[in-house]
Amino acid sequence: MLCPSSKSKSRIMKTTYFKLILPLIILALASCGDSFLDKKPLGKLTTANFFETENHAILATNALYEHMRSWEVHVFSYIGMTDIVSDDADKGSFANDAAFLGEIDDFTFSASNLAPLTVWQGYYQGIFRANNAIVNIPGIAMNTALRDRLVAECKVFRAYFYLNLVRWFGDVPLITEPLDPSEFSQPRVPVTDVYHQIEQDLLDAIAVLPEKSQYTSAELGRVTRGSARGLLARAYLAQGDFVNTEKYALEVINSSQYSLYPNYAKIFQLVGEHSSESVFEIGSTTGAINSSQYNQVQGARGTPNLGWGFNRPSDNLVSSYEQGDPRRDATILYPGETLPDGSAVVEDNPDIVNERYNQKAWVPPAPSGDNFEGQGNLRLIRYADVLLMAAEALNENNNPTQALVYLNMVRTRARGTSMTVLPNVTTTDKNALRIRIWNERRSELAMEQIRWFDLLRQGRAEQVMQAVGKNFVSPKHLLFPIPQVEIDLSSGDLEQNPGY
Repeated sequence: MLCPSSKSKSRIMKTTYFKLILPLIILALASCGDSFLDKKPLGKLTTANFFETENHAILATNALYEHMRSWEVHVFSYIGMTDIVSDDADKGSFANDAAFLGEIDDFTFSASNLAPLTVWQGYYQGIFRANNAIVNIPGIAMNTALRDRLVAECKVFRAYFYLNLVRWFGDVPLITEPLDPSEFSQPRVPVTDVYHQIEQDLLDAIAVLPEKSQYTSAELGRVTRGSARGLLARAYLAQGDFVNTEKYALEVINSSQYSLYPNYAKIFQLVGEHSSESVFEIGSTTGAINSSQYNQVQGARGTPNLGWGFNRPSDNLVSSYEQGDPRRDATILYPGETLPDGSAVVEDNPDIVNERYNQKAWVPPAPSGDNFEGQGNLRLIRYADVLLMAAEALNENNNPTQALVYLNMVRTRARGTSMTVLPNVTTTDKNALRIRIWNERRSELAMEQIRWFDLLRQGRAEQVMQAVGKNFVSPKHLLFPIPQVEIDLSSGDLEQNPGY
Protein backbone atom coordinates (compact mmCIF):
# COMPACT_ATOMS: atom_id res chain seq x y z
CA MET A 1 0.00 0.00 0.00
CA LEU A 2 1.10 3.53 -0.64
CA CYS A 3 1.83 5.99 2.11
CA PRO A 4 -1.26 8.17 2.74
CA SER A 5 0.69 11.28 1.76
CA SER A 6 0.85 9.99 -1.80
CA LYS A 7 -2.89 10.18 -2.32
CA SER A 8 -4.02 12.83 -4.75
CA LYS A 9 -5.35 16.02 -3.19
CA SER A 10 -8.94 17.06 -3.80
CA ARG A 11 -9.57 19.21 -6.85
CA ILE A 12 -12.17 21.87 -6.04
CA MET A 13 -11.25 24.71 -8.41
CA LYS A 14 -11.42 24.94 -12.17
CA THR A 15 -7.77 23.98 -12.49
CA THR A 16 -5.40 23.09 -9.70
CA TYR A 17 -2.99 25.80 -10.81
CA PHE A 18 -5.16 28.35 -9.11
CA LYS A 19 -5.18 27.01 -5.56
CA LEU A 20 -4.85 29.88 -3.07
CA ILE A 21 -2.95 30.83 -0.90
CA LEU A 22 0.45 29.93 0.45
CA PRO A 23 0.10 28.08 3.75
CA LEU A 24 3.66 29.00 4.61
CA ILE A 25 2.86 32.70 4.29
CA ILE A 26 -0.28 32.38 6.36
CA LEU A 27 1.70 30.78 9.16
CA ALA A 28 4.37 33.44 8.90
CA LEU A 29 1.88 36.28 9.15
CA ALA A 30 0.60 34.92 12.44
CA SER A 31 4.03 35.55 13.95
CA CYS A 32 4.75 39.01 12.47
CA GLY A 33 5.88 41.66 14.90
CA ASP A 34 3.05 44.17 14.29
CA SER A 35 0.82 44.96 17.24
CA PHE A 36 -2.26 42.82 17.67
CA LEU A 37 -4.63 45.68 16.86
CA ASP A 38 -2.80 46.43 13.60
CA LYS A 39 -3.05 42.90 12.25
CA LYS A 40 -5.42 42.27 9.36
CA PRO A 41 -7.81 39.34 9.83
CA LEU A 42 -6.10 36.18 8.60
CA GLY A 43 -9.38 34.97 7.16
CA LYS A 44 -9.26 37.87 4.68
CA LEU A 45 -5.64 37.36 3.63
CA THR A 46 -5.09 38.11 -0.05
CA THR A 47 -2.09 38.75 -2.25
CA ALA A 48 -3.10 42.42 -2.21
CA ASN A 49 -2.64 42.84 1.54
CA PHE A 50 0.20 40.38 1.93
CA PHE A 51 3.00 41.92 -0.14
CA GLU A 52 3.68 44.90 2.12
CA THR A 53 7.03 44.36 3.85
CA GLU A 54 10.53 43.12 3.10
CA ASN A 55 9.82 40.08 5.25
CA HIS A 56 6.79 39.30 3.10
CA ALA A 57 9.02 39.33 0.00
CA ILE A 58 11.47 36.93 1.63
CA LEU A 59 8.68 34.61 2.77
CA ALA A 60 7.06 34.55 -0.67
CA THR A 61 10.39 33.62 -2.27
CA ASN A 62 11.20 31.03 0.38
CA ALA A 63 7.81 29.46 -0.27
CA LEU A 64 9.12 28.47 -3.70
CA TYR A 65 12.08 26.64 -2.15
CA GLU A 66 9.61 24.84 0.09
CA HIS A 67 7.47 23.95 -2.92
CA MET A 68 10.45 22.42 -4.74
CA ARG A 69 10.56 19.77 -2.00
CA SER A 70 6.88 18.91 -2.33
CA TRP A 71 5.34 15.59 -3.29
CA GLU A 72 3.82 17.04 -6.45
CA VAL A 73 7.06 18.50 -7.79
CA HIS A 74 10.00 16.20 -7.05
CA VAL A 75 8.84 12.93 -5.59
CA PHE A 76 6.78 9.96 -6.79
CA SER A 77 5.33 11.06 -10.14
CA TYR A 78 8.41 13.13 -11.03
CA ILE A 79 10.62 10.06 -10.61
CA GLY A 80 8.17 8.03 -12.66
CA MET A 81 8.16 10.51 -15.53
CA THR A 82 11.96 10.86 -15.65
CA ASP A 83 13.69 7.65 -14.54
CA ILE A 84 11.06 4.89 -14.55
CA VAL A 85 9.77 5.87 -17.99
CA SER A 86 13.31 5.55 -19.37
CA ASP A 87 15.69 2.64 -19.87
CA ASP A 88 17.55 3.60 -16.69
CA ALA A 89 14.96 2.20 -14.29
CA ASP A 90 11.94 -0.01 -13.69
CA LYS A 91 9.12 0.65 -11.26
CA GLY A 92 10.52 -1.48 -8.44
CA SER A 93 8.81 -2.28 -5.11
CA PHE A 94 6.17 -5.03 -5.07
CA ALA A 95 4.60 -6.08 -8.36
CA ASN A 96 1.13 -4.81 -7.43
CA ASP A 97 2.24 -1.60 -5.70
CA ALA A 98 1.57 1.78 -7.39
CA ALA A 99 0.03 0.38 -10.57
CA PHE A 100 0.00 3.84 -12.15
CA LEU A 101 3.81 3.84 -12.14
CA GLY A 102 3.76 0.38 -13.73
CA GLU A 103 1.71 1.88 -16.56
CA ILE A 104 4.37 4.59 -16.97
CA ASP A 105 7.08 1.91 -16.99
CA ASP A 106 5.49 -0.15 -19.77
CA PHE A 107 3.82 2.69 -21.73
CA THR A 108 0.23 1.59 -21.14
CA PHE A 109 -0.75 4.83 -19.40
CA SER A 110 -3.75 6.90 -20.44
CA ALA A 111 -4.78 10.52 -19.92
CA SER A 112 -6.28 9.45 -16.58
CA ASN A 113 -2.96 8.25 -15.13
CA LEU A 114 -2.13 9.86 -11.79
CA ALA A 115 1.47 10.81 -12.61
CA PRO A 116 0.85 13.49 -15.30
CA LEU A 117 -1.96 14.94 -13.21
CA THR A 118 0.24 15.18 -10.11
CA VAL A 119 3.08 17.04 -11.79
CA TRP A 120 0.69 19.26 -13.75
CA GLN A 121 -0.90 20.30 -10.44
CA GLY A 122 2.38 20.74 -8.63
CA TYR A 123 4.20 22.68 -11.32
CA TYR A 124 1.34 25.09 -11.97
CA GLN A 125 0.99 25.64 -8.24
CA GLY A 126 4.67 26.59 -8.29
CA ILE A 127 4.12 28.91 -11.24
CA PHE A 128 1.24 30.55 -9.35
CA ARG A 129 3.54 31.21 -6.39
CA ALA A 130 6.28 32.55 -8.64
CA ASN A 131 3.91 34.84 -10.56
CA ASN A 132 2.52 36.37 -7.39
CA ALA A 133 6.00 37.06 -6.08
CA ILE A 134 7.38 38.40 -9.38
CA VAL A 135 4.46 40.80 -9.85
CA ASN A 136 4.08 41.98 -6.25
CA ILE A 137 7.58 42.14 -4.75
CA PRO A 138 8.67 45.13 -6.91
CA GLY A 139 5.98 47.27 -5.26
CA ILE A 140 7.34 46.76 -1.75
CA ALA A 141 9.38 49.57 -0.15
CA MET A 142 12.52 47.63 0.74
CA ASN A 143 16.23 47.26 0.01
CA THR A 144 16.35 47.45 -3.79
CA ALA A 145 19.25 45.03 -4.24
CA LEU A 146 17.47 42.38 -2.14
CA ARG A 147 14.19 43.10 -3.92
CA ASP A 148 15.73 42.56 -7.36
CA ARG A 149 17.56 39.43 -6.22
CA LEU A 150 14.38 37.84 -4.83
CA VAL A 151 12.48 38.53 -8.04
CA ALA A 152 15.36 36.96 -9.99
CA GLU A 153 15.25 33.86 -7.79
CA CYS A 154 11.54 33.51 -8.47
CA LYS A 155 12.14 33.84 -12.22
CA VAL A 156 14.61 30.95 -12.09
CA PHE A 157 11.98 28.77 -10.42
CA ARG A 158 9.33 29.77 -12.94
CA ALA A 159 11.71 28.90 -15.77
CA TYR A 160 12.48 25.56 -14.13
CA PHE A 161 8.78 24.66 -13.83
CA TYR A 162 8.08 25.58 -17.43
CA LEU A 163 11.14 23.74 -18.75
CA ASN A 164 9.94 20.44 -17.32
CA LEU A 165 6.34 21.06 -18.36
CA VAL A 166 7.22 21.87 -21.97
CA ARG A 167 9.46 18.81 -22.27
CA TRP A 168 6.79 16.53 -20.80
CA PHE A 169 3.65 17.92 -22.45
CA GLY A 170 4.69 20.09 -25.41
CA ASP A 171 2.38 23.07 -25.83
CA VAL A 172 1.14 24.21 -22.39
CA PRO A 173 -0.72 27.20 -20.95
CA LEU A 174 1.75 30.05 -20.48
CA ILE A 175 0.78 32.15 -17.48
CA THR A 176 3.10 34.89 -16.24
CA GLU A 177 0.91 36.92 -13.89
CA PRO A 178 -1.83 36.32 -11.33
CA LEU A 179 -5.20 35.74 -12.96
CA ASP A 180 -8.72 36.80 -12.10
CA PRO A 181 -11.26 33.98 -11.70
CA SER A 182 -12.71 34.84 -15.11
CA GLU A 183 -9.32 34.07 -16.66
CA PHE A 184 -8.72 30.70 -15.01
CA SER A 185 -9.27 28.65 -18.17
CA GLN A 186 -6.24 29.14 -20.42
CA PRO A 187 -5.40 27.53 -23.78
CA ARG A 188 -2.09 25.93 -24.64
CA VAL A 189 0.51 28.01 -26.47
CA PRO A 190 3.23 26.80 -28.87
CA VAL A 191 6.41 25.27 -27.49
CA THR A 192 8.45 28.09 -29.02
CA ASP A 193 6.56 30.67 -26.94
CA VAL A 194 7.18 28.71 -23.76
CA TYR A 195 10.89 28.43 -24.47
CA HIS A 196 11.06 32.15 -25.22
CA GLN A 197 9.63 32.88 -21.77
CA ILE A 198 12.06 30.44 -20.13
CA GLU A 199 14.98 32.11 -21.87
CA GLN A 200 13.83 35.62 -20.94
CA ASP A 201 13.31 34.71 -17.28
CA LEU A 202 16.78 33.20 -17.06
CA LEU A 203 18.48 36.07 -18.87
CA ASP A 204 16.76 38.49 -16.46
CA ALA A 205 18.00 36.40 -13.54
CA ILE A 206 21.58 36.15 -14.83
CA ALA A 207 21.78 39.95 -14.95
CA VAL A 208 20.90 40.24 -11.25
CA LEU A 209 21.79 37.12 -9.28
CA PRO A 210 25.06 36.84 -7.32
CA GLU A 211 27.64 34.18 -7.99
CA LYS A 212 27.74 31.27 -5.56
CA SER A 213 30.75 32.69 -3.70
CA GLN A 214 28.97 35.99 -3.08
CA TYR A 215 26.37 34.42 -0.82
CA THR A 216 26.99 34.11 2.89
CA SER A 217 27.20 30.63 4.43
CA ALA A 218 23.73 31.19 5.92
CA GLU A 219 22.33 31.56 2.39
CA LEU A 220 23.99 28.47 0.95
CA GLY A 221 21.61 26.76 -1.45
CA ARG A 222 19.89 29.83 -2.86
CA VAL A 223 19.83 29.99 -6.64
CA THR A 224 22.81 31.75 -8.17
CA ARG A 225 23.93 33.23 -11.45
CA GLY A 226 25.50 29.83 -12.15
CA SER A 227 22.15 28.12 -11.49
CA ALA A 228 20.46 30.36 -14.05
CA ARG A 229 23.25 29.90 -16.60
CA GLY A 230 23.25 26.12 -16.16
CA LEU A 231 19.48 25.95 -16.52
CA LEU A 232 19.61 28.16 -19.61
CA ALA A 233 22.23 25.88 -21.17
CA ARG A 234 19.91 22.95 -20.45
CA ALA A 235 16.98 24.76 -22.08
CA TYR A 236 19.00 25.54 -25.21
CA LEU A 237 20.28 21.95 -25.36
CA ALA A 238 16.69 20.67 -25.23
CA GLN A 239 15.99 22.77 -28.33
CA GLY A 240 19.12 21.65 -30.19
CA ASP A 241 20.59 25.17 -30.05
CA PHE A 242 24.22 24.18 -29.62
CA VAL A 243 25.62 27.67 -30.10
CA ASN A 244 23.80 29.01 -27.06
CA THR A 245 24.30 25.77 -25.12
CA GLU A 246 28.03 26.24 -25.56
CA LYS A 247 27.84 29.94 -24.62
CA TYR A 248 26.08 29.47 -21.29
CA ALA A 249 27.78 26.22 -20.30
CA LEU A 250 31.14 27.91 -20.84
CA GLU A 251 30.02 30.90 -18.79
CA VAL A 252 29.46 28.51 -15.87
CA ILE A 253 32.83 26.86 -16.46
CA ASN A 254 34.73 30.13 -16.87
CA SER A 255 33.17 31.67 -13.76
CA SER A 256 35.65 29.68 -11.62
CA GLN A 257 32.85 29.05 -9.13
CA TYR A 258 32.70 25.28 -9.54
CA SER A 259 34.89 22.19 -9.72
CA LEU A 260 34.37 18.44 -9.80
CA TYR A 261 34.06 16.96 -6.32
CA PRO A 262 36.99 14.56 -5.86
CA ASN A 263 34.96 11.51 -4.78
CA TYR A 264 32.09 10.60 -7.12
CA ALA A 265 30.26 8.34 -4.67
CA LYS A 266 30.27 10.92 -1.90
CA ILE A 267 28.62 13.63 -4.03
CA PHE A 268 25.28 12.03 -3.21
CA GLN A 269 25.88 11.60 0.50
CA LEU A 270 25.32 14.23 3.18
CA VAL A 271 29.01 15.19 3.07
CA GLY A 272 28.62 16.08 -0.60
CA GLU A 273 25.71 18.47 -0.18
CA HIS A 274 26.30 21.97 -1.57
CA SER A 275 29.75 20.83 -2.64
CA SER A 276 32.06 22.45 -5.19
CA GLU A 277 30.04 20.59 -7.84
CA SER A 278 26.67 22.00 -6.83
CA VAL A 279 25.28 24.33 -9.51
CA PHE A 280 21.57 24.07 -8.67
CA GLU A 281 20.64 22.22 -5.49
CA ILE A 282 17.63 22.44 -3.17
CA GLY A 283 18.40 21.89 0.50
CA SER A 284 16.31 19.43 2.49
CA THR A 285 16.41 18.76 6.20
CA THR A 286 14.26 16.98 8.74
CA GLY A 287 10.95 18.50 9.71
CA ALA A 288 7.56 18.89 8.06
CA ILE A 289 8.29 21.99 5.95
CA ASN A 290 11.95 21.49 5.13
CA SER A 291 11.93 17.79 4.22
CA SER A 292 11.26 15.87 1.02
CA GLN A 293 10.10 12.32 0.39
CA TYR A 294 12.38 12.06 -2.66
CA ASN A 295 14.75 9.71 -0.84
CA GLN A 296 12.07 7.80 1.02
CA VAL A 297 10.25 6.46 -2.02
CA GLN A 298 13.51 5.10 -3.45
CA GLY A 299 15.03 3.69 -0.26
CA ALA A 300 15.72 0.00 0.38
CA ARG A 301 12.50 -1.77 1.39
CA GLY A 302 12.87 -4.46 4.01
CA THR A 303 15.82 -4.84 6.35
CA PRO A 304 17.09 -2.24 6.98
CA ASN A 305 13.83 -0.48 6.18
CA LEU A 306 14.90 2.76 4.49
CA GLY A 307 11.99 3.38 2.15
CA TRP A 308 9.52 2.03 -0.36
CA GLY A 309 11.85 0.44 -2.91
CA PHE A 310 10.71 2.25 -6.06
CA ASN A 311 12.87 3.32 -9.01
CA ARG A 312 14.83 0.10 -9.46
CA PRO A 313 17.97 0.48 -11.64
CA SER A 314 17.30 -1.57 -14.78
CA ASP A 315 19.19 -4.52 -16.19
CA ASN A 316 19.94 -2.37 -19.22
CA LEU A 317 21.55 0.33 -17.08
CA VAL A 318 23.63 -2.25 -15.21
CA SER A 319 25.01 -3.64 -18.47
CA SER A 320 25.62 -0.21 -20.03
CA TYR A 321 28.68 0.80 -17.99
CA GLU A 322 32.18 0.36 -19.32
CA GLN A 323 34.14 -2.45 -17.69
CA GLY A 324 35.34 -1.43 -14.23
CA ASP A 325 33.54 1.92 -14.16
CA PRO A 326 33.32 2.77 -10.42
CA ARG A 327 30.16 4.78 -11.04
CA ARG A 328 28.10 1.62 -11.39
CA ASP A 329 28.78 0.61 -7.78
CA ALA A 330 28.21 4.18 -6.64
CA THR A 331 24.83 4.24 -8.38
CA ILE A 332 23.36 0.82 -7.62
CA LEU A 333 22.77 -0.70 -4.18
CA TYR A 334 22.35 -4.48 -4.06
CA PRO A 335 21.14 -6.90 -1.38
CA GLY A 336 24.16 -8.18 0.51
CA GLU A 337 25.91 -4.83 0.11
CA THR A 338 26.92 -2.70 3.08
CA LEU A 339 25.29 0.72 3.26
CA PRO A 340 27.59 3.65 2.49
CA ASP A 341 27.85 4.59 6.17
CA GLY A 342 28.67 1.00 7.18
CA SER A 343 25.65 0.83 9.47
CA ALA A 344 24.00 -2.29 8.02
CA VAL A 345 23.93 -4.83 5.23
CA VAL A 346 20.93 -4.76 2.89
CA GLU A 347 19.04 -8.03 3.30
CA ASP A 348 17.20 -9.69 0.44
CA ASN A 349 13.49 -8.92 0.30
CA PRO A 350 11.84 -12.02 -1.18
CA ASP A 351 8.75 -10.03 -2.18
CA ILE A 352 10.72 -7.85 -4.61
CA VAL A 353 11.79 -9.36 -7.93
CA ASN A 354 15.38 -8.73 -9.08
CA GLU A 355 15.94 -6.43 -6.15
CA ARG A 356 18.26 -3.41 -6.32
CA TYR A 357 18.03 0.25 -5.37
CA ASN A 358 19.15 3.74 -6.40
CA GLN A 359 22.18 4.32 -4.18
CA LYS A 360 22.31 7.99 -5.18
CA ALA A 361 19.05 8.46 -3.27
CA TRP A 362 20.35 6.80 -0.10
CA VAL A 363 20.47 8.90 3.05
CA PRO A 364 21.14 7.76 6.62
CA PRO A 365 18.33 7.84 9.17
CA ALA A 366 17.56 11.28 10.57
CA PRO A 367 18.88 12.14 14.05
CA SER A 368 15.44 11.34 15.43
CA GLY A 369 15.87 7.77 14.22
CA ASP A 370 13.10 8.16 11.66
CA ASN A 371 14.32 6.80 8.34
CA PHE A 372 11.68 8.70 6.43
CA GLU A 373 12.17 12.32 7.46
CA GLY A 374 13.65 13.33 4.12
CA GLN A 375 16.96 15.00 4.82
CA GLY A 376 18.59 14.44 1.42
CA ASN A 377 19.13 17.44 -0.86
CA LEU A 378 17.77 17.61 -4.41
CA ARG A 379 20.69 17.90 -6.83
CA LEU A 380 19.21 19.42 -9.96
CA ILE A 381 22.32 20.53 -11.89
CA ARG A 382 25.82 19.27 -11.20
CA TYR A 383 29.02 20.72 -12.64
CA ALA A 384 29.69 17.40 -14.40
CA ASP A 385 26.42 17.87 -16.29
CA VAL A 386 27.54 21.36 -17.35
CA LEU A 387 30.90 19.99 -18.56
CA LEU A 388 29.14 17.34 -20.62
CA MET A 389 26.67 19.87 -22.04
CA ALA A 390 29.66 21.98 -23.08
CA ALA A 391 31.40 18.94 -24.58
CA GLU A 392 28.34 17.98 -26.61
CA ALA A 393 27.77 21.52 -27.86
CA LEU A 394 31.45 22.02 -28.75
CA ASN A 395 31.49 18.81 -30.76
CA GLU A 396 28.33 19.82 -32.63
CA ASN A 397 29.91 23.24 -33.23
CA ASN A 398 32.95 21.56 -34.83
CA ASN A 399 35.40 21.98 -31.96
CA PRO A 400 36.06 18.36 -30.97
CA THR A 401 39.45 19.11 -29.43
CA GLN A 402 37.96 21.29 -26.70
CA ALA A 403 35.01 18.92 -26.35
CA LEU A 404 37.46 16.15 -25.44
CA VAL A 405 38.95 18.31 -22.67
CA TYR A 406 35.64 18.55 -20.82
CA LEU A 407 34.60 14.96 -21.56
CA ASN A 408 37.88 13.61 -20.21
CA MET A 409 37.70 15.80 -17.10
CA VAL A 410 34.55 13.90 -16.17
CA ARG A 411 36.11 10.53 -16.94
CA THR A 412 39.27 11.35 -15.00
CA ARG A 413 37.30 12.12 -11.86
CA ALA A 414 35.16 9.02 -12.31
CA ARG A 415 38.12 6.61 -12.49
CA GLY A 416 39.46 7.82 -9.15
CA THR A 417 42.80 6.29 -8.25
CA SER A 418 42.57 3.51 -10.82
CA MET A 419 44.76 3.88 -13.89
CA THR A 420 43.31 0.89 -15.73
CA VAL A 421 39.67 1.94 -16.28
CA LEU A 422 37.95 4.69 -18.24
CA PRO A 423 40.86 5.68 -20.49
CA ASN A 424 40.66 9.11 -22.09
CA VAL A 425 38.56 9.36 -25.23
CA THR A 426 40.67 10.44 -28.21
CA THR A 427 38.41 10.30 -31.26
CA THR A 428 37.69 13.59 -33.02
CA ASP A 429 35.24 12.07 -35.49
CA LYS A 430 32.04 14.06 -34.93
CA ASN A 431 29.60 11.15 -35.07
CA ALA A 432 31.74 8.83 -32.97
CA LEU A 433 32.41 11.53 -30.37
CA ARG A 434 28.71 12.37 -30.17
CA ILE A 435 27.94 8.76 -29.21
CA ARG A 436 30.75 8.73 -26.64
CA ILE A 437 29.40 11.90 -25.02
CA TRP A 438 25.87 10.53 -24.96
CA ASN A 439 27.13 7.32 -23.33
CA GLU A 440 29.14 9.33 -20.82
CA ARG A 441 26.06 11.33 -19.86
CA ARG A 442 24.22 8.11 -19.09
CA SER A 443 27.00 6.68 -16.93
CA GLU A 444 27.71 9.94 -15.12
CA LEU A 445 24.11 11.08 -14.58
CA ALA A 446 22.24 7.78 -14.26
CA MET A 447 19.27 7.75 -11.86
CA GLU A 448 19.40 11.56 -11.56
CA GLN A 449 16.19 12.14 -13.55
CA ILE A 450 17.94 13.28 -16.73
CA ARG A 451 17.98 10.26 -19.05
CA TRP A 452 14.42 10.53 -20.42
CA PHE A 453 14.86 14.16 -21.43
CA ASP A 454 18.18 13.27 -23.08
CA LEU A 455 16.57 10.52 -25.15
CA LEU A 456 13.81 12.86 -26.29
CA ARG A 457 16.12 15.64 -27.45
CA GLN A 458 18.50 13.14 -29.10
CA GLY A 459 15.62 11.73 -31.14
CA ARG A 460 16.31 8.22 -29.83
CA ALA A 461 13.36 7.58 -27.52
CA GLU A 462 11.51 5.26 -29.90
CA GLN A 463 14.61 3.28 -30.85
CA VAL A 464 15.86 2.85 -27.28
CA MET A 465 12.50 2.11 -25.68
CA GLN A 466 11.55 -0.52 -28.24
CA ALA A 467 15.01 -2.11 -27.95
CA VAL A 468 14.40 -2.76 -24.24
CA GLY A 469 10.95 -4.21 -24.95
CA LYS A 470 8.75 -1.31 -23.95
CA ASN A 471 5.42 -0.62 -25.66
CA PHE A 472 6.54 2.71 -27.04
CA VAL A 473 4.50 4.13 -29.92
CA SER A 474 5.77 7.16 -31.84
CA PRO A 475 4.81 9.98 -31.97
CA LYS A 476 2.24 9.35 -29.23
CA HIS A 477 4.70 8.64 -26.42
CA LEU A 478 7.05 11.49 -27.24
CA LEU A 479 4.73 13.51 -25.02
CA PHE A 480 2.70 12.70 -21.95
CA PRO A 481 -1.06 13.24 -22.11
CA ILE A 482 -2.63 16.42 -20.80
CA PRO A 483 -4.45 15.21 -17.63
CA GLN A 484 -7.99 14.31 -18.61
CA VAL A 485 -9.48 16.01 -15.58
CA GLU A 486 -7.87 19.30 -16.63
CA ILE A 487 -9.28 18.95 -20.14
CA ASP A 488 -12.73 18.20 -18.73
CA LEU A 489 -12.60 21.32 -16.54
CA SER A 490 -11.23 23.63 -19.22
CA SER A 491 -14.46 24.21 -21.17
CA GLY A 492 -12.72 23.21 -24.37
CA ASP A 493 -9.68 25.46 -23.95
CA LEU A 494 -7.27 22.52 -23.51
CA GLU A 495 -6.77 20.06 -26.34
CA GLN A 496 -5.30 16.61 -25.86
CA ASN A 497 -1.98 15.46 -27.29
CA PRO A 498 -2.20 13.12 -30.30
CA GLY A 499 -2.90 9.46 -29.62
CA TYR A 500 -4.59 9.86 -26.24
